[in-house]
Amino acid sequence: MDLRNNFSVVASEIGQPHSNPTGDGCKVATPIKSAWQVMLAVLALATVSIAAEPPNAPSSTLRTEAVMIEAVVPVTGHGFVSAVPEVKPVDQKFVAMALISTGSTFADSYTTLFARENWLAHKQGVCNVEVESAYLYGTHPTVGRTYAVASVKSLGSVAAAYYLRKHRNKFWSLPLVANSIVSLQGVTQNMIACN
Repeated sequence: MDLRNNFSVVASEIGQPHSNPTGDGCKVATPIKSAWQVMLAVLALATVSIAAEPPNAPSSTLRTEAVMIEAVVPVTGHGFVSAVPEVKPVDQKFVAMALISTGSTFADSYTTLFARENWLAHKQGVCNVEVESAYLYGTHPTVGRTYAVASVKSLGSVAAAYYLRKHRNKFWSLPLVANSIVSLQGVTQNMIACN
């Protein structure tokens, strides 16, 4: 018998119940068998459709008989462009400006003490009380309070400038310059009025 004949016989019998000599469960056997066949077909197709080709191992893509040659490419630079050049927070410019600011602040405190000396000497016609910054130094400034104020002003301006410079703010020198200007104005006034 030919394969086509076998296929046509099987196809015609699929829908027909099998003959059973006992006569019981003839109609039940065919649907259960068909359900099992459908379930197995779905299961087989599902596993086949999920399966994929395994990835190629790196060794399978290399030719073992070929000579390995490594090309050396010279690297120029670091591979990326920096928008802002790296700046160290503390350099010569920063130190110079901090020294000027601190020096002018301590000069202001030193000349402020002229008012105290004039007051203690009972001099008349010159300043013998602090007028401009009495809220900081007091009307008759003491040495400890005067230099404590100078230390706080200096450290505050240097710390603010350092913070701004570290965060790449272009106005980082503003605290140092402002402290220097205010202090030098105080030195000038003290030298003119109290000396």
